[in-house]
Amino acid sequence: MGLFRGLSPRILSSVLSTINREQVKKAFPLEDMEHVSNKDDVKTSLRKVAKETCHEMMIQCVSRIISHPLHVISMRCMVQFVGRELKYSNMFSSVRTIWKEEGLLGFFVGLVPHILGDLIFLWCCNLLAHFINTYAVDDNFNQASVIRSYTKFVMGIAVSMLTYPFLLVGDLMAVNNCGLLAGLPPYAPVFSSWIHCWRHLSAQGQLFRGSSLLFRRASTPATFLID
Repeated sequence: MGLFRGLSPRILSSVLSTINREQVKKAFPLEDMEHVSNKDDVKTSLRKVAKETCHEMMIQCVSRIISHPLHVISMRCMVQFVGRELKYSNMFSSVRTIWKEEGLLGFFVGLVPHILGDLIFLWCCNLLAHFINTYAVDDNFNQASVIRSYTKFVMGIAVSMLTYPFLLVGDLMAVNNCGLLAGLPPYAPVFSSWIHCWRHLSAQGQLFRGSSLLFRRASTPATFLID
């Protein structure tokens, strides 16, 4: 059962995010735009990409804010496996616990790095795909449309590796100093902010820890000052 801790809030988070995306798209529709081609001038093509990215950015931000409380609960349900704790035993008791101990802001810890990672991902992915589709793929090529359909997907994989530290920091902040053994010394220092967490991981060379299923980064044991 340890493999399925936090599954319920994670599923609800995904469902809520999907429903929210559809509702926001209906409320703020983006008019259909033809694909950017070599014939478009630079200003026109970039304007199209910027408009589309801003629309995606708005949808992603709203979706992330609404679903983040469930993500926090899911993370805490998972990491309490380290200390074999039962503080966050189910979703309803988790909501009461967070509200009682941390208030409303407790549901949004780690939100800022997650949103920053999402925004950087969207802009980098869309711009890279735009430049490749516009200047590297010729309209006269008979498979141009097929190549363009996969460019954004491939760029998404590449950019997600670069924005992984934001995801890591956001997840660590979601469980830091929440009363669970995994979020307290000696397992982890108490961070005053997500920037403090980022700097600590950077100094330890662990900003990309856990990014690969096959390879793990070994680090020297860290010592934490406990008052």
